[in-house]
Amino acid sequence: MANHITDIHCPTCGAAAEFDIRRQEYLCGYCGGKVRIGEAIREKQGFRAARSARLKQQVKNYKMFSASCSRCGANVIFEENEALSTCPFCGQSLVRKEYLHSDSLPELVIPFRLTQEEAGQRLEDWCRKNPRKREARKLLPQIGKIKGFYLPYELVRGPVHIKASRMDGGSLYRCEGFLDGEFINCSSQLDNLLLDGMEPFDTADLSEFDFAYVAGQRVKIPDTDEKTLLSRRDREAETLYTPAVRKTFQTKAVSVKADTSSAVRLPVLLPVYYISEGELQAAVNGQTGKVSVRAEKDSHFFFLPWWVKAILATLAFCGAFLGAVFLSGAEMGAALLIAGALAVFYFIVTLCLYSDTTKNRLFVVSGRQIYSSGEQNFKRESGFLVPSESVVRRKTAVPVFFSRVDGKDQPVTLKFATPARVLRMCLLAFIALFLPVIIALFLNGFDIRGIHLEGSAVWFCIMVPVVPIYLLKFGIVELYKHPWVYITDDDGRQRRFRKKPDPKTIRSALSSVLMAMFIPPVSLAVWFGIISFCVICYLTAFG
Repeated sequence: MANHITDIHCPTCGAAAEFDIRRQEYLCGYCGGKVRIGEAIREKQGFRAARSARLKQQVKNYKMFSASCSRCGANVIFEENEALSTCPFCGQSLVRKEYLHSDSLPELVIPFRLTQEEAGQRLEDWCRKNPRKREARKLLPQIGKIKGFYLPYELVRGPVHIKASRMDGGSLYRCEGFLDGEFINCSSQLDNLLLDGMEPFDTADLSEFDFAYVAGQRVKIPDTDEKTLLSRRDREAETLYTPAVRKTFQTKAVSVKADTSSAVRLPVLLPVYYISEGELQAAVNGQTGKVSVRAEKDSHFFFLPWWVKAILATLAFCGAFLGAVFLSGAEMGAALLIAGALAVFYFIVTLCLYSDTTKNRLFVVSGRQIYSSGEQNFKRESGFLVPSESVVRRKTAVPVFFSRVDGKDQPVTLKFATPARVLRMCLLAFIALFLPVIIALFLNGFDIRGIHLEGSAVWFCIMVPVVPIYLLKFGIVELYKHPWVYITDDDGRQRRFRKKPDPKTIRSALSSVLMAMFIPPVSLAVWFGIISFCVICYLTAFG
């Protein structure tokens, strides 16, 4: 099995146990044994303790040194006969001292697959394919300075607990996922986004750490504090699961908060070729050959206030309408009059559409773009590096959402704006808009030619602006605040869960209706509305 080092084992038969997201425990596929999350963490803690003891014994046979950078704080391990004069991460002169802290060494390692020359060739290929990028032109003469490092990471494998919601309103949902071998950078000096750009690594090459792997290689010591590392681990889990949450919620405006405290963590060294020349930084995956380059300058992204979006949307619609009317032969004065009247109406509609967004102020977000060479992987055949047919991808399980059903949390499937729900909402809007006409058809025996639409003029004047505003303001809220919830049975079939109506709520609603109909002065307005509607229906049916 590829990930045998990171596997959680069944205590009964010793086979690898797979994590069941719905049950939140590891299950053995051979004997049915179960391993709780806490037991899985303790198993790996025992592995780490035994591994640490072996490393302490081995370190006596190796005389290793480290270089400490006084500017950026980076520590690099190297062998006794290797001389380093400058820090490869910031260019500062290094001070050499004996390396004694064996506890900083990892327990797992992925060996280098690419040589330094091959890594340089991969970076040169990227530069040749992107001649218009400033970074590519500047990197070409610097490729000879690329250096290989074993960088410190944490391998994270285990459940991830997520709380997700729409940013424009709606309930907070709990969902569960699983990280199957995600690597978290433990270096504070390096650009985390740059390193993310050259991931993922193939965990099939994971091996138990041995000093033979680092002979003749530079090894960077982890220097990220525990709090920062935990925050980084949660943020990366959020980044990985945000696309799946967006797909479920059917919007990009989602809030995702992840908790990876239940996952197993193992320190690991990963092979990376790195070059840093001021603001120019690039990395090459020492296993797969994937290239990552950081942009020299920040990119700026502007977010507009919600009311500006409403104005722009109204202007765009009215401009298109004005052009269409004018091209159809209408006079410019008449076209402007009609477009102006519609602008007032559609401005109200678009204000309702955008008023729920939380991005209701003007602000600018800055950040560096990361350029990547894509998903192409490389393998070695007959001593040569050649493209591989397989593609290494991050391994994340599909998130499972949970909801309170019949007093307990159960795994569910959430469906928001399904075609059936949208069709029903549009049908109700159509009925509301033409309700007097529909009733009039029943009154006159479905004589369509006998319908008098002018009888419903007052109704149309009220409902034409009300219906779209209701759809945008309340119909969409209904779709996203109250999704249809489906429960999966043991046999795999899904059934929709319908919450039983609360008798108290029903009695309260009936009481409110009766009070509105029979207790003045509200009852007077209600009966006036009922009588007026009846008159509208009669006039529509018979003129």
